[in-house]
Amino acid sequence: MTDDGQTRASRLRQVLAAGEFAVTAEIGPPRGADAAPVARKAAHLRGWVDAVNITDNQSASVRLSSWAGSLTALAAGVEPIMQLTCRDRNRIALQSELISASAMGIPSVLVMTGDHPRHGDHAEAKPVFDLDSTQLLSVARTMRDEGRLMSGRLVEPPPSWLLGAVENPAAPPAASAERLAAKIAAGAQFVQTQFIFDVPAFADWMAHVRDLGLTGQCAILAGVGPVRSLRALAHLQRVPGVRIPAEIAERLSAAGPDHIAAAGERLCAETIARLREIPGVAGVHVMAVGAESHIPRILQQAGLRSGHAAGAAAHAR
Repeated sequence: MTDDGQTRASRLRQVLAAGEFAVTAEIGPPRGADAAPVARKAAHLRGWVDAVNITDNQSASVRLSSWAGSLTALAAGVEPIMQLTCRDRNRIALQSELISASAMGIPSVLVMTGDHPRHGDHAEAKPVFDLDSTQLLSVARTMRDEGRLMSGRLVEPPPSWLLGAVENPAAPPAASAERLAAKIAAGAQFVQTQFIFDVPAFADWMAHVRDLGLTGQCAILAGVGPVRSLRALAHLQRVPGVRIPAEIAERLSAAGPDHIAAAGERLCAETIARLREIPGVAGVHVMAVGAESHIPRILQQAGLRSGHAAGAAAHAR
């Protein structure tokens, strides 16, 4: 936190403003009363990424909070992006979390609607969904830019963060691009996508995004990640919105159980290199939850050399 309680300078904001290729990653907090695992994972990523998402009870399962994980990452010298879902909180709690994030120096917030509790470890939990992600983006932007809550009351001093959202390019391209436009209009300054395996299909989606003039208004970070087991491959093939072309699935399956992890990392690195060539792609978001220590090797294979984010640690402190 800065001396005046406001959010510190953001490495991610600076990279995006400079038009450099941004790299973000993701850390899933543990299911336990110990933040040390977050610090250890952050240490693997320090100097390699510009910022790291801290998930918010991912898959609708109880974890250390995104807020606590973000503070832990910040203390470890890695800039956090605090995920905030609408699933578990009403508008009072959501606005309180947003103010708190800024007060504690968390420079970026990524808002999501969130998975329904029936998919998690408390299937009987009541979902809140008082707001959806697009509505929350608008609320957050108004809090930051106008210093007002939804009630109209003033926020003094107003919070400040970089606002992010998510999008799934696997939906019909035109419809998905229009949904993205709505999120940008609501306040999204960067967007991270679902896993990309079908690069040509993603390139088509990016063409729609460019046609709408959205790449000049918002940074698009393409989601990637290594497939590290046959079980993980089977799981991803069942995830709505993840499209894995047959030739990619066959390539990974052919590697066999003993070599699929290495094959998955090579594929991820190749995908990053191909995504960098698509006009309008501002960076990548690497999702390797549980295998964060492998991300530097993947980035190196992709031609993103060590220390590309060397200033990240200094900016995060």
